[in-house]
Amino acid sequence: MPAISIQSISKTYATSRGDFHALRDVSLDIAEGEFFGLLGPNGAGKTTLISILAGLTKPSAGRITVMGHDVQGDFAAARKQLGVVPQELVFDPFFNVRETLRLQSGYFGVKHNDAWIDELLENLGLADKATANMRQLSGGMKRRVLVAQALVHKPPIIVLDEPTAGVDVELRQTLWHFIAQLNKQGHTVLLTTHYLEEAEALCNRIAMLKQGQVVALDATSNLLKTASANVLQFKTDHALPAELAPVARVTGRVVQLPAQGPHDIERFLATLRQAQVVMEDMEIRRADLEDVFLQVMKGAA
Repeated sequence: MPAISIQSISKTYATSRGDFHALRDVSLDIAEGEFFGLLGPNGAGKTTLISILAGLTKPSAGRITVMGHDVQGDFAAARKQLGVVPQELVFDPFFNVRETLRLQSGYFGVKHNDAWIDELLENLGLADKATANMRQLSGGMKRRVLVAQALVHKPPIIVLDEPTAGVDVELRQTLWHFIAQLNKQGHTVLLTTHYLEEAEALCNRIAMLKQGQVVALDATSNLLKTASANVLQFKTDHALPAELAPVARVTGRVVQLPAQGPHDIERFLATLRQAQVVMEDMEIRRADLEDVFLQVMKGAA
């Protein structure tokens, strides 16, 4: 039995301009103990799918089961299996951190949970903030509390919706170390993120969404094999030649040119020399998940 089974899920919203299809016949299974990535550009349907999974939104068609429990027909049992970290910073300003976690435990009927709460506070770097009011915390600390709230009832499935958006490097490292430990202990993890290096490092398998449809679904290692073999990367202040500009990925001064082999790299360098483009910090690197992602999004109609 899969930890999460998503079966032909569609979601349509009626708007003044006509029907908007947020999700179109999405189907996939996530195995128990898997670290699964759900990727896509803004508006691809990731958060809508997670909202349906959490029982916050009703699908227009299809069904989702969590550990065999239907998220609509058996909501209470399904919800107990999930720990969801939302994108938004939502908190109650009338409680301190420990009180917030005790209250969250109560929602799931968990009593005498202080030992686990202490462990969460320690592992998420919140031990010295246990008695601080939620209003006094920085955005990064509030994000840590959201993670602790999601884990306080020890759910077998952890859903992370952009958990490191706008947070510092220390929190990212602390969070991923702790989540990786939980995954090794058997917890299933579903992650959405725009930090593709995180997904590449953490996820065993990845689904990519575009305009509400699954356009790629495979093991991370297999997806990486589909990318260009190498990327020529360098910095420059010069404009690129017209024949290279359409295939280049430019971020500020950094230029990346996907290459299928050494002949492509030789051709790129010859063209750049002929155009008298001055390059700095040139390197040839292997393609990564960001390269795969851009290639898939460009190729998906």
